[in-house]
Amino acid sequence: MTDAQNQGHVPATRRKVRSGEDFDIIIGFLAFWAFVLLVVTVWMEVTAQPALGWALGLLAMLLAIYGMVRLRRRLPRRTASGRP
Repeated sequence: MTDAQNQGHVPATRRKVRSGEDFDIIIGFLAFWAFVLLVVTVWMEVTAQPALGWALGLLAMLLAIYGMVRLRRRLPRRTASGRP
């Protein structure tokens, strides 16, 4: 099947792998911001400034990461030979 005949059709298995990769990207993005919030929260605590808001934001970020990891486990594993 050539590219002209394909017309943008993506096999179901490729869509699942791609969506798994999308989840990995989102998890990495959330993890970066969780790390930033952790550093800010620790800094606020060390300097004796109010840190409750930052800590709650960190908690929300960690819960989001947990939820994304649980959803990611339902998708197929990434394979090294997945791309042509």
